[in-house]
Amino acid sequence: MSRVQQAQADGFEVSYPVVVVGAGGCGLTAALAVRDAGVEVLVIERDATPLGSTAMSTGLIPAAGTPEQAAQGIDDDPQRFAADIMAKTKGRADPALAQRLAEESAETVAWLRDAHGAPLELVDGFLYPGHSCRRMYGTPNRSGGELMGALQAAAEQAGADLLTQARVERLFVDGDGAVVGVEVERPGGDRERIGCGALVLACCGYGGNAELVRRWVPEMAEATYHGHPGNQGDAVDWGQALGAQLADMTGYQGHGGLAAGYGVPILWPLIMEGGVQVNGEGRRFSNETEGYSEQAAKVNAQPGRVAWSVWDERLHQMMLAFDDYREALSAGAVVEASNVQALAERIGAPTDTLASTLAHVEACTRGEAADQWGRDFSGKPPLTAPYRAAKVTGALFHTQGGLAVDGDARVLREDGRPFSNLFAGGGAARGVSGPDASGYLAGNGLLTATTLGKLAGRAAARLVTR
Repeated sequence: MSRVQQAQADGFEVSYPVVVVGAGGCGLTAALAVRDAGVEVLVIERDATPLGSTAMSTGLIPAAGTPEQAAQGIDDDPQRFAADIMAKTKGRADPALAQRLAEESAETVAWLRDAHGAPLELVDGFLYPGHSCRRMYGTPNRSGGELMGALQAAAEQAGADLLTQARVERLFVDGDGAVVGVEVERPGGDRERIGCGALVLACCGYGGNAELVRRWVPEMAEATYHGHPGNQGDAVDWGQALGAQLADMTGYQGHGGLAAGYGVPILWPLIMEGGVQVNGEGRRFSNETEGYSEQAAKVNAQPGRVAWSVWDERLHQMMLAFDDYREALSAGAVVEASNVQALAERIGAPTDTLASTLAHVEACTRGEAADQWGRDFSGKPPLTAPYRAAKVTGALFHTQGGLAVDGDARVLREDGRPFSNLFAGGGAARGVSGPDASGYLAGNGLLTATTLGKLAGRAAARLVTR
């Protein structure tokens, strides 16, 4: 059965001016933007409860040139943010899209917070890989689930209609290629056709589709997938059938710190502030601060496809602000050791090797040695006993390639022309991470989810109210 078929716009019993596929962070943000314009919108979600990839994240959104940054003396603006994006991707991201998202980022955060009650605040204390200044906004518990709860409550209050347990199986287009409706399948196999004036694809990427992962990112084909199972590549499938342009399909966000056997991420601030990773032999094997995304493949290259993240009491206290870290503690993913010998015993590494590794790290923090991997330890206190550690593996979190879009989140055809009424955001759209894992800048996922969702919703509302 073809997933895209022709139909007439007047052939649907139920129609909405705007239909959004997917009720994750992108979809709900798009719905809020549509409702702000006074336009009716239906959000279709395959799950019983809106979650998406956003709920599995730390809920952090980068924003540049905000009043909160200025109040803290942080010198930042969209140009600096866009430059950071392009530097992390080695110039391989779409520069126009990077600039557009950077320019819109501060307004996105302020709008979600001030107009729709999302409890977003500037995160204090540390930098994420690739960011030249503090610009990350998050909820009080640094939780994607907390952010999703706020977005769902805001969408319901705004009057967006939400249809759950409904999977979109097919798109309908007219003779000119405009999308005129969708077909959804409900539990039990019942199908329903719903018309639309504009369609926003917010159904994320293809990380949950093993066949597509093998095709596009084979280095992660055997890695643990720690993402939403609904990321099956539907937007890519529909886009190819429609003749849409795909871009950066080999890009993805990995994570080099998923607690092995527990499925909880050991978050990267503890690495950026002085923690390290060692393999089973007690040796470091990389510059951990280059980025947690590209670290995934480096961890998986170690014996047994695992490593150990190591930190101390100071970093433990800092990380207690994160829901994910507290979950890792309560799950038993973190081990404690009173000294280096005890730590070596806990992780199964030779004591002499591990002691030598940590001694060299300490020398680097004191400026008495240079790191062979090029990491700069200056300004960070040395790790001191008691220690904590977690056994981690490299995981695939979500893909970053998808449908090419313009600055209003309109999906582009293969020849670069936009479709008349088809929009995409979040994982369904091309991100700004370039063609591989190394280009992922912390927060890029939610930057494209919320800002492209906002832009898509506003553009769709303008279109149907002309």
